[in-house]
Amino acid sequence: MLPSWAFSTRERWRRQLLLLVALASSLAALAALLDPDRVAASMGLFLVGVNGYSQFYAIYVGTRLAIAALALLSARPGEPPILGDITTLFLLAQPVGRLIAATVIGLPQGLLLIVCGVELACGLGLLVLRPATR
Repeated sequence: MLPSWAFSTRERWRRQLLLLVALASSLAALAALLDPDRVAASMGLFLVGVNGYSQFYAIYVGTRLAIAALALLSARPGEPPILGDITTLFLLAQPVGRLIAATVIGLPQGLLLIVCGVELACGLGLLVLRPATR
């Protein structure tokens, strides 16, 4: 493990942002796990039957936990930047999907618009803070 002084300010900011993404994704997964109906309603979803709940848990618990784990792994000192890039790809895939939907049915509203903005800001921040290739 490298000492903290061995990292540039850019790398430290990127690591901090990855840790923030891991925390936010973990908390979002926990909220979805503890109260799926409330979280689904805030996202404009209505869960019906086993398949509805299964799909919700797959996306809002499973995928969020995977993003959190990947962000944690990529925030470790000495990890290759590609892990953070993969985290960024997963993070930005969500607002990109919402943007595609917006061309057909309109922008998300309420809490989901805020979530989309946070995902976009964090993803773009990770891109800006990507270490320069050597």
